[in-house]
Amino acid sequence: MNGYIVGAIVPIVLVLLRNSKRVKKRGVLVDVGGEPGYAIRNIRFPFPLETAWEGLSTLAELFEQSCKQNSNKSLLGTRKLISSEVEVTEDGRSFEKLHYGEYVWLTYAEAFAAVCYFASGLVQLGHKKGERVAIFADTREEWFIALQACFRRNVTVVTIYASLGEEALCHSLNETEVTTLICGAKELKKLVNISGQLDKIKHVICMDDEIPTAVSGRWAVTSFADVQRTGYENPVDADLPIAADVAVIMYTSGSTGLPKGVMLTHGNILATVAAVKTIIPGIGSKDVYLAYLPLAHILELAAEHLIVAVGGILGYGSPLTLTDTSSKIKPGTKGDASVLAPTLMAAVPAILDRVRDGVRKKVDAKGGLSKKLFDLAYSRRLSAINGSWFGAWGLEKYLWDLLVFKKVRAILGGRLRFLLSGGAPLSPDTQRFINICFGTPIGQGYGLTETCAGGTFSEVDDTSVGRVGAPLPCSFIKLVDWPKGGYLTSNSPMPRGEILIGGPNVTLGYFKNEEKTKESYRVDERGVRWFCTGDLGQFHSDGCLEIIDRKKDIVKLQHGEYVSLGKVETALSICPYVDNIMLHADPFHSFCVALVVASQQMVEDWASKQGITFTYFADLCEKEETIKEVHSSLAQTAKKSRLEKFEIPAKIKLISSPWTPESGLVTAALKIKREAIRRAFSEDLAKLYAS
Repeated sequence: MNGYIVGAIVPIVLVLLRNSKRVKKRGVLVDVGGEPGYAIRNIRFPFPLETAWEGLSTLAELFEQSCKQNSNKSLLGTRKLISSEVEVTEDGRSFEKLHYGEYVWLTYAEAFAAVCYFASGLVQLGHKKGERVAIFADTREEWFIALQACFRRNVTVVTIYASLGEEALCHSLNETEVTTLICGAKELKKLVNISGQLDKIKHVICMDDEIPTAVSGRWAVTSFADVQRTGYENPVDADLPIAADVAVIMYTSGSTGLPKGVMLTHGNILATVAAVKTIIPGIGSKDVYLAYLPLAHILELAAEHLIVAVGGILGYGSPLTLTDTSSKIKPGTKGDASVLAPTLMAAVPAILDRVRDGVRKKVDAKGGLSKKLFDLAYSRRLSAINGSWFGAWGLEKYLWDLLVFKKVRAILGGRLRFLLSGGAPLSPDTQRFINICFGTPIGQGYGLTETCAGGTFSEVDDTSVGRVGAPLPCSFIKLVDWPKGGYLTSNSPMPRGEILIGGPNVTLGYFKNEEKTKESYRVDERGVRWFCTGDLGQFHSDGCLEIIDRKKDIVKLQHGEYVSLGKVETALSICPYVDNIMLHADPFHSFCVALVVASQQMVEDWASKQGITFTYFADLCEKEETIKEVHSSLAQTAKKSRLEKFEIPAKIKLISSPWTPESGLVTAALKIKREAIRRAFSEDLAKLYAS
């Protein structure tokens, strides 16, 4: 009889223990100034964190201290290019294939010397105090060195995405009156077309030794190496900034209209770096970080400074050479992750979605026993992560890792222990997939350029999906009522409203745009600076935030239903046939439509199995049976995501060409540019509603 009692009590106790973990407090109510609302702070920090390093208040000081403390340790790594080939496909398209070797390293001491030489070289080149420098290039070692060199001379850096179009590029350079431009050879060729529209630029520094011959004599073009050489021969003392000085004018990728320049001070960025340091467990000098996201994006810029601050290693790569199967990697050679074997990475959801889709395609292609084993292992681990005691734990987990997931983890080097996701909402499906297949927690963050990427961050032991964590130690998060949409702090069971972020990480505002600054920024009676995000959220009982909508993405349909475009797009993006998607809702109609960028491999595989013949992929996307199949799959995905009937697109248009930053249809962070897409496909959208 006692055995039966024990057998009944033990599971109950275990469930109670498990449930007690779920209500761990991560954020608590805080009294703040400004407009009334519901405000939460990080439970561990009663006041916003400004720095984690005593006596340091700028990025220049942080870099110098870390270089002195870790002088003989490797800091910056770049892979040596062995060969470059051009492959031509049967339909006449050309693709560059690269063969890279091992990483070549600069120590902290060597990197600091390179920074000092370049800073002195800038002065010798003729760059004057008070003038601005722009960096217009892909993420690379020279980008980081140039940035730190400018900081040592208290020069404000204007950051510009390498994929920015000509109009936005001209706007950014002219508005900030940049006099010195640092770029790569590829970007220098792009500048030739608009050279007549750039009035203030005096000096151009090319990061590559081979300067394109197409560049006219309009500017004096100097190689990066020559600037360093000049600085080495003619050293100049540092002119260090203070915390309130503007470190960077960061041009947003402009999802609507021309990009705005956000003014970030040294103190703003340092606050975010210090806050994230407190969240990632055990981060330190043994960590290796794969740097491949745009440094013109605040997420990457803050992440790289964090790695330097803890004495870690930065190895540079690119999204097109990330894995062994990336589009620019020569077959049979290694991608960046395989060679570097990083322990830490940052990613935007679009890249994680592609990693997930790539793994699934490989598994489906193998079929047979391999697929059955993978599906079983995945379902067993999913049960465990979702809290079931009957899922795969202990020895069974170890066996599945060894038999199934070890090969998957090798895609990103096999040593990854933490992954930071930001820039856009991450779908629950992708989050769980990465958790299980790569065996790593994902710290999902929420923040904006205007808040130096600081806002909220999910902790390692928070295994929930769909949330973005508690406030970072540098931030207060406040919800304020938005009556028009019915989002109120008095809502039950959770307070809801527009999200405001306050703290030392909140930036000064928009460069030369006082109107927009006044519209979006506030300073309360206690001196705390706030940014009005335009996002809508709700707080869970443990103090964690969930993003539920965006004010400008909510459309009221003809019969009064509200549709959140972003929410639906995130839900439908996990459909296997979808590479990208934009939902469109017209207030004068009772249904939605969608533009779907079709996944070429998945759609072609389906067509092959169905015996459907086609010449080009564009032809396949026009076929009625293809549209019907993709639409049916979208409906099934919508049902699994529990979308309402009015949220599901009634009609779709399949797009055969991918949306890229170069096409102007997505940002550099791969977020869709809704207005640009609407303009580009206006006739298609009209036909969907008319048919």
